[in-house]
Amino acid sequence: MNKNYPIPENELQRLAALKRYNILDTLPDDAFDDATRLVSYICGVPIAHISFIDEDRQWFKSEIGIGVSEVPREITFCNYTILDTKIVEINDTHLNDRFKDDPNVTGGFNVRFYAGVPLTTPDGYNIGTLCAIDHVVKELNDNQRNALSIIAKHVIAQLELGTKNNQLYVQRKIAERAVLARDSFLANMSHEIRTPLNAITGFTDLLAQTELDDTQRDYIESVQIASENLLLIVNDILDLSKMESGNLAIESERFNLKKTLKHVYNLLKVKAQKDVEFNLFLDAEMPDMVIGDQGRLNQILVNLIGNSLKFTSEGEVTVSVKKIDETEEDYSLKFSVKDTGIGIPKDKLETIFERFTQGEESTTRKFGGTGLGLNIVKQLVELQKGEVHVKSTLNRGSEFYFILSYRKTDSEETAVKIVSKNDLGNLKILLCEDNVLNQKLAKSVINNFGFDLDIAQNGEEGIELLSKNKYDLVLMDLQMPIKDGYQTTEYIRNEMNSNIPIIAMTAHSLVGEQERCYKVGMNAYVPKPFKQSVLLKAIKTVMTPDSDAHQKRILDMSFLDEMACGDPEFKKDMIDLFVEKIPNQSAHLAEAFKNTDYENVKKLAHNMKSSMDIFMLNDLSDCLTIIEEEALKGKFTAETLDKMNIFSCGIDEVVKILKEL
Repeated sequence: MNKNYPIPENELQRLAALKRYNILDTLPDDAFDDATRLVSYICGVPIAHISFIDEDRQWFKSEIGIGVSEVPREITFCNYTILDTKIVEINDTHLNDRFKDDPNVTGGFNVRFYAGVPLTTPDGYNIGTLCAIDHVVKELNDNQRNALSIIAKHVIAQLELGTKNNQLYVQRKIAERAVLARDSFLANMSHEIRTPLNAITGFTDLLAQTELDDTQRDYIESVQIASENLLLIVNDILDLSKMESGNLAIESERFNLKKTLKHVYNLLKVKAQKDVEFNLFLDAEMPDMVIGDQGRLNQILVNLIGNSLKFTSEGEVTVSVKKIDETEEDYSLKFSVKDTGIGIPKDKLETIFERFTQGEESTTRKFGGTGLGLNIVKQLVELQKGEVHVKSTLNRGSEFYFILSYRKTDSEETAVKIVSKNDLGNLKILLCEDNVLNQKLAKSVINNFGFDLDIAQNGEEGIELLSKNKYDLVLMDLQMPIKDGYQTTEYIRNEMNSNIPIIAMTAHSLVGEQERCYKVGMNAYVPKPFKQSVLLKAIKTVMTPDSDAHQKRILDMSFLDEMACGDPEFKKDMIDLFVEKIPNQSAHLAEAFKNTDYENVKKLAHNMKSSMDIFMLNDLSDCLTIIEEEALKGKFTAETLDKMNIFSCGIDEVVKILKEL
């Protein structure tokens, strides 16, 4: 190198070490500014700085009394400090042969006193300096020199911490990306499994309604049980995915607790083996009506009771529910499932709630199961602020128990209207569906309802039939060739200006997709495999004037409440800011995406994520993560477009809910 200043022997390695920290040209940082102020105070000097030296310049990360962000490397005293291993102290520059004629001694910064400590990395490279400078002759005492050395080590520690944090951030992003990839895979696999399962479940239900002999009925019931078990496994896997991504919401609705428990008991008692006594004991003081999540309680109990019945060949299985506490607002209830089955080895009790874990390796082979049930039970109980425990003795039995709190309700149970028959007359329905089995199933079910059905193989055929014939309703599959369900619905609404009710039917069951369906103009959403009663209820709902089939997402305000510290004005301001700013930013994001403006897409997606996190909108934040990463790669894919659509629909839904608060 042909330079007019000294070059360390390890210059290339030194520069590489400096670049690893990514510190050059970064914004001011309080930690470094505090260190600089401390140097000025301890040494009693008007000039102090923390600087880093690259190929051509000395760049000041923090400074007092200098007023510039960098100077050329050849005019710095610190060129010599980075050659040393300890503090360099020049008490009087006028007496120093090397510096007495320096422009910053004879003029410039008027340096008369200089003390510099090299900033040395853990692997021994001097990447910069910590300096104290004065306009008068000065000499530091031992305490001041020690303090400078300590502060220099603190600066390096800050750099190391920043590097570690960056590494953790990158690893976290990689992990988040892996989770999102897994969730996408699970959703797609769920779709592929649900499509044929829809046909199996539907046709066996129809077959069970026909005249059958005892042997045929036994076979049909076996197929129904197998398909229901397969659907449970698919749902278990999706529930795990939703829980890990924070998208599984706990509902809060009125329900009859005693009826729920008796329903679960009646549903499962057929699974009890002949030598097993299956009992349900309910506390006399237990309330009838409570407010909570009935579906998740069902899921917990079906898993626990189902396990006990499966692993108990003789003796008894006892389910008991007892009220253990009551306040003005809540009931605390203890749920227990106790059996005299095979039990769990003592060394397995600690891991029994882990995923894909069972008591013994032979358990899966002998009894079946995925090992997901107890892990889901644990997470569902914890989502409701409870804990699940187990007591067990090998070959003598087990007891699983948990405590949950439910809010009180004063009102009496209202009668629930059961959708069991067609009272809509003779409707003419158009089905847009490309799967032949699903076409046959839908035709049988719709004809059983007493309706007429025409079938289109794809969206374009559906549009053609709509333009020629009069229909009362459209059943729309989302994934079709040529024109999918979204494109077809948009055409019906925007080009044909038709308000015909449209029900989405899909094997996907994701919150974002439901919102997207409603956004493009669909009126209801039925996931496959569908129950006949669920489909009929959806048809009745959309055919009823002024109905609103769209179930709103539930907003989690807990983090915002925590930030507000009881200040309602702060909370209102945050909501108002979200409503005012985010739709505009979302529109700018869509525009940037349309124009393939990677830089703006990356910036907007990154900036909006913090707002999503404040309102606990984890699914929308995940969409932004994927969008940002695709923008960083400089390549948008079909997945990016899908996430853009889901994000846009989600924002519209959230803003609508926030405006109604």
